[in-house]
Amino acid sequence: MPRAGAASPSISRTDRHRARAGWVQRPTWRDAKPALIADAVKAALARPSGNWFVLGAAHAIGAHRAFGRTVAGIEVVAWRDAAGRLVAGPGACPHLGAPLGQSPVHCGTLRCRWHGLALDGAPFAGWEPFPVHDDGLLAWVRLDEAGGERPLRQPVIPARPRPEGAVTAVHTTTGGCEPEDVLANRLDPWHGAWFHPYSFVDLTVLDAPSESDGERPAGFAVEVSFKVAGRAVVPVKALFTAPDPRTVVMHILEGEGQGSVVETHATPLGPDDRGRPRTAVTEAIVATSRRPGFALARAAAPALRPLMRAASRRLWRDDLAYAERRWELRSSGRHPG
Repeated sequence: MPRAGAASPSISRTDRHRARAGWVQRPTWRDAKPALIADAVKAALARPSGNWFVLGAAHAIGAHRAFGRTVAGIEVVAWRDAAGRLVAGPGACPHLGAPLGQSPVHCGTLRCRWHGLALDGAPFAGWEPFPVHDDGLLAWVRLDEAGGERPLRQPVIPARPRPEGAVTAVHTTTGGCEPEDVLANRLDPWHGAWFHPYSFVDLTVLDAPSESDGERPAGFAVEVSFKVAGRAVVPVKALFTAPDPRTVVMHILEGEGQGSVVETHATPLGPDDRGRPRTAVTEAIVATSRRPGFALARAAAPALRPLMRAASRRLWRDDLAYAERRWELRSSGRHPG
């Protein structure tokens, strides 16, 4: 039995945060109009991607072991060639179909674990490489068969701070939903302070998109305070936009960290063993600051990255529950939007 006055062990700390927050903050459900969110998602899905998909963090693909992932139902293998360049192609060995993602790499050459067939990234025995792009933070692969769009030479990459003046971190997680459900979560800024009271307070949506300005996507402008420690908060103004059908970007426009970027990339994987869709969410954080002391933060980047990834992991534990719930409602015809 819990002692008198103790919180029930069945109530999580996040739930207690939400219960307390619910008494003091203004409800946002009237502003979070389902049609408005649905229109923003529809506009994002109509934008071109050029058939580019995020594979994962660029640093996750190394020179000694292959990286394997199924993207949009297509098995993909990636590694680094002898010059350190990103290489990717079909994940099945052209000999007998072995999973190349489990193969070792030596001096830029991948060797199949089954019979030792060697691939250096050039076409061989029916194996053809896929177009790839390494932007220094993320690794991308172009899958024209899966995308079905007019190919673009490079992916649509958001504007970022200069790498030498920033601290970066990348976190990837997987959920049972489709990319559009991830976009819908990010294009609903009104849920932030209610669903994440441990991270955000005083969130106000200043402007919501009604139409796009030429080829530039309209976005959601918000004012929000980030919790940093105890009762300390940092107020900022941010803009959420969706530059392609699988990406939402948050730019910090004003306040601490002005110029920082958080990119959310949704990559469809394929169905699970029950036929439900799976999507990998790759969140890239590029943090910068104009404060002179930020140079110390850059020097401490190896220690900061695990903390940044942990914060992203906590947020996406909740946000994937949102996205998965939305997919469940959509798939059963019960979604009110």
